Amino acid sequence: MNKLQGTINNIISNESLSLVYITVNDLKITAIVIDTPDTSPLLQKGKAITVIFKETEVIIGTGTNHTISMQNKFVGPIISIESKALLSKLIIETSVGKITSIITTNAVKQLKLIVGLEVTAMVKTNEILVTE
Repeated sequence: MNKLQGTINNIISNESLSLVYITVNDLKITAIVIDTPDTSPLLQKGKAITVIFKETEVIIGTGTNHTISMQNKFVGPIISIESKALLSKLIIETSVGKITSIITTNAVKQLKLIVGLEVTAMVKTNEILVTE
């Protein structure tokens, strides 16, 4: 699991859902939560929280300019690649710390990923979990 320490800086709620805006260092992260500030004491502006997301939910793109809907983007060089027959584990050094991604070894080959290459690690908003 990827775990980052952040602070909630804004919450927009509608019915039983909340879009939570989190700051980790200077990076903005968004999460969608099935709760609201009225139903969860965790959802309060200024509250320190932990952001969690699975390694298998981290998508890798080469370069830094990606016109896509994903809001959560972490840019940095690959510092480690461990490849097996089917899956590979990448570790990316970012401004918020190390981000781990597990992708197919075929994708590593297709993207020509190597240690030192700058990539963008991306996570969908609905894959971000928040906890204390």
